[in-house]
This record gives sequence, C-alpha cells and structure tokens, in this order.
Amino acid sequence: MHVDKAKKRIAKQVKKGFKGYPQISIEYFGTDASCATVVVVQFTLEEGSEVQEERFASQSDARENETIQTALIKIIDRANAISVIQVPTLTLIK
Repeated sequence: MHVDKAKKRIAKQVKKGFKGYPQISIEYFGTDASCATVVVVQFTLEEGSEVQEERFASQSDARENETIQTALIKIIDRANAISVIQVPTLTLIK
C-alpha cells in the first residue's frame, strides 16, 4: 500500500473520534519536530483493561515510511478497532 493511501486511511479513522472499544492509540516521537523516528501503538480492548503496546523505529521519518504506515493499517484492521486516536503533535525525545 502506498504511504499516502495508508495515511489517508488512518486519518479517516482518527477523524471519526472516540466511538468505544477496542481502541488503538498512535503517537509519534522524534528528536526534533521535523522527523519522527519512533511510533508507539497502544491497543486497549475495553475500558480498564491492560494496554498492549508495540513500538516501531525508523532511521528516517516514520510518518513517511511505507512499511510502518502499512503495518499500522494492518494493526487497526486486525484489532477491529472501533476508535483510533492519534496524538496530533510529535512528542520530542530528549
């Protein structure tokens, strides 16, 4: 899947807002605001349940990495996520 198509699918899910559980949360981290080198994906099955987490790392910007973006789509699809939440800004790693 092309990176633009994957990003559009993720954005479409995020735009729906919180609709219930299961929920996927996506957060990007980087050493500066221009390059996200780490992506953290959290899965919550139901309210109050343990959060499962998976991390992806990239040498380049993970937001433009086709493999990572495609993996995020697959995680969302396989989890049957009703809600997809994405932190709107890049979190800086110190």
